[in-house]
Amino acid sequence: MGVYDRYVLPRIINVAMKSPEFVPLRKNLVPYAEGRVLELGIGSGLNLPFYNKGVRVTGVDPSLELQAYAKEVASEQGMAVEFVCESAESLPMEDNSFDSAVVTWTLCSIPDPAAALREVRRILKPRGKLIFAEHGRSPEPDVEKWQNRLNPLWKRVGGGCNLNRRPDRTLVETGFNLVGMTEGYLGGPRWAAYHYRGVARLA
Repeated sequence: MGVYDRYVLPRIINVAMKSPEFVPLRKNLVPYAEGRVLELGIGSGLNLPFYNKGVRVTGVDPSLELQAYAKEVASEQGMAVEFVCESAESLPMEDNSFDSAVVTWTLCSIPDPAAALREVRRILKPRGKLIFAEHGRSPEPDVEKWQNRLNPLWKRVGGGCNLNRRPDRTLVETGFNLVGMTEGYLGGPRWAAYHYRGVARLA
């Protein structure tokens, strides 16, 4: 891992994910998490202030630099968060051991998002739920063309982030039912602003 990926990129991600556009989504979605919660791609911990009291959060992220930010947030919130530095595609958790999972702005950059979601499905209890907010492919052909054109460069400078994935489709293909989902543009350039967000349960 180079200097940019290890030291510069985490700072950029931390600032970018503080966008005011994301705050209402965090505020509305994160409280749906209950019981023992796995947050996949906890990043710099920006979801932590929005959890209900009493939940037990385990945060997974491969970046120790981002986890350092998250630990500060957890301390400020008085939360005892368990931090795990592992790949999303191979989680060291037991089957059927979590009540909820939270995945926000993460599936875009995981090398194999389907494998990661199969792992989430494995560790969730039968009545568990997945709360998600992800950007992805626009349904507008002209916007999608720009997403495809920009994706190779964006992926290089954005730590593997992809502009043109379909998180809703991947969720269904990996065994989830979309029991509540909305989609549409948030603020910003349209090639980066189309979002999918909601709740999914095991099929």
